Parts: sequence; C-alpha cells; structure tokens
Amino acid sequence: MKFKLFLISITCVINLSYAQQASKAKQLLDDVNELINSYNNMHITFKYNLDNKAENIHQTTKGTIIIMGELYNVNYLGGTRVYDGSKYYTILPEDEEINISTDEGEEESLIKLSKFFSFYKTGFNYAWGTNPNVKGRKIQNIVLTPKNSNSEIVSIVLAIDLKDKEIYSMIENGKNGTITTLSINKFRKNIPKITKEDFKVNLATYKKQGYTINEAQ
Repeated sequence: MKFKLFLISITCVINLSYAQQASKAKQLLDDVNELINSYNNMHITFKYNLDNKAENIHQTTKGTIIIMGELYNVNYLGGTRVYDGSKYYTILPEDEEINISTDEGEEESLIKLSKFFSFYKTGFNYAWGTNPNVKGRKIQNIVLTPKNSNSEIVSIVLAIDLKDKEIYSMIENGKNGTITTLSINKFRKNIPKITKEDFKVNLATYKKQGYTINEAQ
C-alpha cells in the first residue's frame, strides 16, 4: 500500500513538473509573439534546409522576407510570394508566370507563412527543451508536438534567443522523414523605408515582360 502511494506521489510530482514546464514554454513563446507584434515592420534574412536521408534529398537555399502587420513579401526557392492584404501572388520568374488567389493554400512545411509567429497557439503540446549556448548567444529550445495524432508533423523545435526574445531557428520533423530547418541569419525591425508599396505587385509591368497571369476564380 505504501509503495502504491509512493508511486502515485511520484507520478503527481512528474505531472506537475511537466505542467509547469509547458506553462513556462508557452509563456516564452507568448512573450516573443507580443514583442514581434509591437514592431512596425521586419526584414529577415534566412537559410532554408530540407533534408530526407531515405530519399537522398538535400536542398539548401537562402531567402528574405519583409513583414508589415499581415502583409508579407518573401523571396526564396527562386520565386516570390506576396500578400497585399487581399490577394496572394506567387511570382515564378523561371516559368514567367504569376498565380493569384484569395486563399493562402497549404505551405510545404504545413505552417502558413501568415501564421509563422503565432501558429504555436493552437493544436500543440509544449515542452521546455535544452538551453545551449550558440556562438555566444543563449538559446532556449521549445519543443512542440501536435495534439492531433494524424498530423504529418512529429515535432517542431523553436529556438529562442533569450536576450532579444527573437526566434533563432525552427526545425520541423515530419513523419515522412523530412527535416526542414529555417535559420534566421539577420533580423531587422522598424525600418523607415519599408512601406505598403513593398507589398504591391504591378501586373502591368509583368505583362509587358511576357508573364502569364493566372488568377483563381
């Protein structure tokens, strides 16, 4: 009987510890999200890696993204993706075409770009991960696991720079063995020269260059 009570006590302590860690992890993410939402705009330079050993896939590319509120302009993988507040434009120079829609659609990583800084709020369990020192920066890893067992995501590790309360990197592990890593190389905020003009697509200019414009009905 005493042994059973001991096991119950240990289980309660462990569960309480996990709950406290989960609460601490979510609070850190909330602090990061609140700080990001206070910026007028952001300009981010990043590196994107996609690896799948079983399929012998290794892809590395660099990109940039400009964000102002809900508006964004991202350039990577040879294309540009723009949201002007009402429509999404995918500009593909190699194919000389622009695809326009009112629906953001599904991102390859399953996390929509417009929700990149807030996707963690629903559908995930939180865990307080490791606390490495990377190039003199104190990093806190937060591990997210989907509550939905049918999710294609196994886990997401968000690395947070504790000093600046900024996202340092994101590693997504997929059920298919694909590991997607987004590393932020440079983060600038509140840049005066960024305006709403940076999120407008001049279709007339592209038409003159011979681009095909495809707009979803």
